[in-house]
Amino acid sequence: MSAAADFTLELSDLEFVFPGLERPENVLAEADGTLWTPDNRGALTRIDPDGTLTTVGAIGPECNGFALEPDGLFTIANIGDGNVYRMDRDGNHTLLLDEVCGHPLGASNDVYVDRRGRRWISVSTLANPWFLAAAAPRPDGYIILWDENGPRVVADGIFFANELKLDADERYLYVAETMKARILRYPVSEDGSLGEPEVFGPDGLAPGGFVDGFAFDADGNLWVTLITRNALGVITPDGDYHTVFEDVNQEALDHAVAKVEANSLTPEEMYACMGATVQFPTSVTFAGPDLRTVYLGSLAMPHLVRFRSPVPGLPLPHWS
Repeated sequence: MSAAADFTLELSDLEFVFPGLERPENVLAEADGTLWTPDNRGALTRIDPDGTLTTVGAIGPECNGFALEPDGLFTIANIGDGNVYRMDRDGNHTLLLDEVCGHPLGASNDVYVDRRGRRWISVSTLANPWFLAAAAPRPDGYIILWDENGPRVVADGIFFANELKLDADERYLYVAETMKARILRYPVSEDGSLGEPEVFGPDGLAPGGFVDGFAFDADGNLWVTLITRNALGVITPDGDYHTVFEDVNQEALDHAVAKVEANSLTPEEMYACMGATVQFPTSVTFAGPDLRTVYLGSLAMPHLVRFRSPVPGLPLPHWS
């Protein structure tokens, strides 16, 4: 059995590192020890191995999920303006995508680049602003595949499509369906088309367990963040789920869940769910030379969360 199958942490085990960030929603780690994270003060902040922080770019607020392309440039989804951008390491950017099939994208959320260089892009909702789809959930999230034939929609009908990744064999595409509190996975055909989705793990990870981001470890476990439970959990390859840690504001969460069910959640009611120690974790990244140092991004904390994992992470395609 994998050491991650029953791994837990106390809140006191967590480190809070690299203060001064603004909305570090995602984290990308490179093999040389460099980290990158979105930052509302520009586009991305580079964190050098010695801890030096340098903010680059000027794409605007709410840069969200992003990926490193084979040519060394970043592709960045901006959930604020809905567009997808390309940016070099000095911060120079160009607009990459603002529509598909003749229509505006909506709220682009995340980008994943697979081993073949294909881009997978999640769009959370057609609503503007995106929070409307959290306040009153709707199945208008979708997935774009951009390959040698250009961008096209390959899946839709998702209740707030969030982070997405392929598994180690690139046989399945996994997607966080945030407002259903679950992970979906789609079989991937050779041409990139997707089969029918299935729920991976519990169909509802926990009450109010709105899953945001996730990452695979080398044993095939899926580490997931539950944003309004201020939690991290693990789904095993067999589909079992357990909580690694959580910092639940139960009264505020119960109220927020009731308002979601009534299609009337407000931003203030959502933000009341923040924990005393951990606030709105959104992503999981394995880093370090042994891929056992884990960083969590956040919507609300001005720093990253760090801890050590008992198992290494699965290297992302850009790692090599």
